[in-house]
Amino acid sequence: MGAVTSRSVRSKIQLIPMIIAVPMFLQAVDTSVLGTALPSMAISLRAEILHLNMAVTSYLLSLTVFLPASGWMADRWGARRIFCWAIGIFSLASALCGLATSLEQIVAFRILQGLGGAMMMPVGRLILLRSVPPAQMVAAMTWFTIPGAAGRVSGPLIGGILATFTSWRWIFYLNIPFGLLGILLSLKYVPPIKEDVDEKFDISGFLLMGLSLAGIICGLETVGRNFVSVSVTWAMIGVGFLSFAAYVIHNRRDATNAIIPLGIFKIKTFSLMTLGGMPVRIAVGSTPILIPLWMQIGCGMSPVESGLMGAALSAGLFGVRMVMERSAKAIGFRSIMLTSTVLMAGMFAGYGLFTKQTSHWIMFVIFCLSGIFQSMTMISINTLTFTDVPKHFSGKATALSTMLQQVSMSFGVAFASLCMTFTARFHGHSPQNLVTADFPPTFFIMGAFTLVALFSFGRLDRRKGREFAQSKHEPQIEE
Repeated sequence: MGAVTSRSVRSKIQLIPMIIAVPMFLQAVDTSVLGTALPSMAISLRAEILHLNMAVTSYLLSLTVFLPASGWMADRWGARRIFCWAIGIFSLASALCGLATSLEQIVAFRILQGLGGAMMMPVGRLILLRSVPPAQMVAAMTWFTIPGAAGRVSGPLIGGILATFTSWRWIFYLNIPFGLLGILLSLKYVPPIKEDVDEKFDISGFLLMGLSLAGIICGLETVGRNFVSVSVTWAMIGVGFLSFAAYVIHNRRDATNAIIPLGIFKIKTFSLMTLGGMPVRIAVGSTPILIPLWMQIGCGMSPVESGLMGAALSAGLFGVRMVMERSAKAIGFRSIMLTSTVLMAGMFAGYGLFTKQTSHWIMFVIFCLSGIFQSMTMISINTLTFTDVPKHFSGKATALSTMLQQVSMSFGVAFASLCMTFTARFHGHSPQNLVTADFPPTFFIMGAFTLVALFSFGRLDRRKGREFAQSKHEPQIEE
């Protein structure tokens, strides 16, 4: 009877990462899918494509503004409850977006969708931290990391196919059944997790941090895209950093009740993984814009072909499950991160060596290998980030980590755009008319920049994370 119970508990725990993975994939796809569907949306809604970019930025703005509140809400009302509400809001907003008949409607519904998305990722990660035992953590973080990365890469392909063969509205309708399934499975298999806190909501901190994130990320999103003037871009970024400076002062005055206590950065492992790992996240964040453009402009592929080649990167992401746990046990997380980051940087720089004559099969294999190395690095980061974070800080720590991840991804796009702008001007032509020669230097720079993370990863204790790779304890779960 005991063996049967143990197997039942173990199976229940193994289901949790898979349940969390579904909305993670949907959210990642949602942030990258609309780009290829904007032309058909513009025709349907009778709006200019430039104005429809507001559908992208409004979601991003809402996502970043509400992120800081997610940790406090999960602690106050329970992680499972907030996670289900987040999926529900995201799914409802998706249905409304699919029914939208004007630009104003879709912008309003995308703001609502961003509210749901802001709670899903940090609260989902919090559920894993509080319900999955060390012995299952590597596998859990694999399921948590891979869907998001795969969604960002495959989003443009999914959007292109749906917009071409059906309607752009199905981009949103597809979220509904998966969202309902996620809620039902969460209620059945995810344990109720709630901290006993009676902390007041930090309204001033929430406003300052929200304004900071909105200014920085929205400013970065406009770099090199000609949505607004350069002066407006710098103004938004400037407001973001000034607001963050004001938040730092606010945090020093009331660190106990701060919505995001900056004292978390004093935890060495957390800082090494979040701040030190930013070069890796920046490189990963640049791929949704760099890969499709390079495949089409530099290698002469069609949009669908370039999307399929990007899907090869996703195939590599899923292949990492076969090697990650064994590698962690054999050589440890520190060695994995140092090795996989170097290989990831080499593969990234190698993209710049592709030509129109390069075999598509060779490209496919390289993208698959690159996906494996990227995932090994990212899974290690996600696994180790919270190893030394006290339990009472875990909710706010997951919100802070997600915020930094979002900033890194946005900076990746901005950094890639700036690199291509400089190389285009160096070659004597406008950045609006990119040519093949503009891309290789950008890939070389991004690959070299990734190596900066080695300085942080090298400071990590060799024994860190050993409990995740070698723990043999029986899984426990709160009923």
